[in-house]
Amino acid sequence: MAAYIHDYVNLDTLIAIMLAISLSAAAGFRVFVPLLVLSGAAVIGHVDLPANFDWIETQPALVLFAVACLLEIGGYYIPWFDHALDFVSTPAAILAGTVVTASLAPEMNPLVQWTLALAAGGGTAGITKGLMNIFRATSTATTGGLTNPIFSTFELIAAAGLSILAVTIPLVGGVAVIVILTIAIRQLWRLLARFQPQTPEPPMP
Repeated sequence: MAAYIHDYVNLDTLIAIMLAISLSAAAGFRVFVPLLVLSGAAVIGHVDLPANFDWIETQPALVLFAVACLLEIGGYYIPWFDHALDFVSTPAAILAGTVVTASLAPEMNPLVQWTLALAAGGGTAGITKGLMNIFRATSTATTGGLTNPIFSTFELIAAAGLSILAVTIPLVGGVAVIVILTIAIRQLWRLLARFQPQTPEPPMP
């Protein structure tokens, strides 16, 4: 029986971590989409949040996240304004990832809880957002911004898909985040390698 309880606690903790990481990564695509999904899931009772995060599962918070979500989505379809929005949404994404992870973390010392939330949640959101910023800048540089609306649509779909996957099948969502970040980092590495200056070979004697 003790072994069964131990395994259950481990699985429960793993699910909470995967849920937090998935929502944090989604915040790197769109800040308010995962907050809206988390708030909606908490309002209907699908996700149980700690008492100090009860404000997330209130109707006013749900409405506020919905309005902010619509404004953010619309802003990314305005030419060149999307780059200005990135400067604001980058620290906001890190903050959102941190708050989401803290609200879903198992009960622990507050200092450990918020340190873990900043490192895991804020770090995941920051990496995702940083990669998206670089890809958007590359899109603007290569196409003059013509493909940015397509890129923005991809970000929106990724944010919504990851958020919904996180609250329904968190283990799958966590694996998806790992795969997405691995692919994105590899693509970024290849992209940066193209722009590195080639060292000329020394002349033959």
